Amino acid sequence: MAAGLVLTEPFTLAVDAMGGDRAPDIVVEGLDLAAERHPAARFLLVGDEARLAPLLLQYKRAAAICTVRHAAEAIGNDTKPATAIRMRGASMRIAIDAVAAGEASGVVSAGNTGALLALAKIVIKTLPGIDRPAMAAIGPSARGDVVLLDLGANVVCDARNLVEFAVMGDVFARTVLGLTAPSIGLLNVGSEEQKGDESLRQAADVLRASHIGRQFHGFVEGHDIAAGTTDVIVTDGFTGNVALKTSEGMLRLMAALLKQVYTSSLSAKMGYLLARPGLERLREWLDPRRYNGAVMLGLNGVVVKSHGGTDALGFAHAIDVAMDMVVHRFNERIREGLVRIGGLQPKVGPKDGSGDAQTGAGGDQPGAAAASNPSDDRLATA
Repeated sequence: MAAGLVLTEPFTLAVDAMGGDRAPDIVVEGLDLAAERHPAARFLLVGDEARLAPLLLQYKRAAAICTVRHAAEAIGNDTKPATAIRMRGASMRIAIDAVAAGEASGVVSAGNTGALLALAKIVIKTLPGIDRPAMAAIGPSARGDVVLLDLGANVVCDARNLVEFAVMGDVFARTVLGLTAPSIGLLNVGSEEQKGDESLRQAADVLRASHIGRQFHGFVEGHDIAAGTTDVIVTDGFTGNVALKTSEGMLRLMAALLKQVYTSSLSAKMGYLLARPGLERLREWLDPRRYNGAVMLGLNGVVVKSHGGTDALGFAHAIDVAMDMVVHRFNERIREGLVRIGGLQPKVGPKDGSGDAQTGAGGDQPGAAAASNPSDDRLATA
């Protein structure tokens, strides 16, 4: 979280108490941790009152900063977005409605990612000038934290989408990482200017001529993500989701191999005792809970997706991210960036006879997104 976070005025975050694998227990425990960090914050906790009441008796700090709103339903991990949109009494829907009504400045949920994106697009809607929202998250690199977007909200992207993602990624890195001039790269199959398709090259030309042109590094490759070559890496949702899942798999592989190495013999176990302080620092640095909280950028309100399988500490980190976004007026800064880049936007036509890019496949991981297009006419009646 950006350093020096101070609440200059009161605001409320809506929290979906029933989303996630171990909800509502880890949600309330996470809010208890958040209350210690942000005692002036206020939360609208939406969920089953009968299940929340005993938890709030147990976690006094959470109870002191929460107002409970009852929700009779919960959207399951397997619920299709089109079905979720019709569940008006669900905790996720009521929490999102609170943002749309101005009761809350943002929403945090560990629930179904596809449903959250679809509901947010329809109920909260996108910011003026944003063609498509993107999903962004922070991950580790050799040079520090790196922002990656899109992570699955848009499988197919054109040049305009990529330019907008770069603008949003720039503001996100300034807001959450506290960087003054984050470097930005477009993920490509090579760093040479002639590499990639027309959309990538067109987006690169626009970014070089824009107000963030000095920060634009150019094209980067897959290995540059872990190397930290740039602070922000922009790509389409298909590639971003594959990169995210590949990175998660490699981290799990590293952990498994280290365990195998240090338990293979008595001398290896003794070596572990000597290396333990360094390994503990490594474990803390790579702890996925530290990076929990994927943000849906480009919406007319703050929407943060916590990993469904996280624990209380991870959920508290997702709350931290939402706090950063609101306190530092993230959406206002997005609007300013879009105004400055507006005259440079590439002119692109519809794809395959339709005006919408495809959206990603549903799932619970931060990089997953809606299983059906949230702008589909069938969903517009929600």
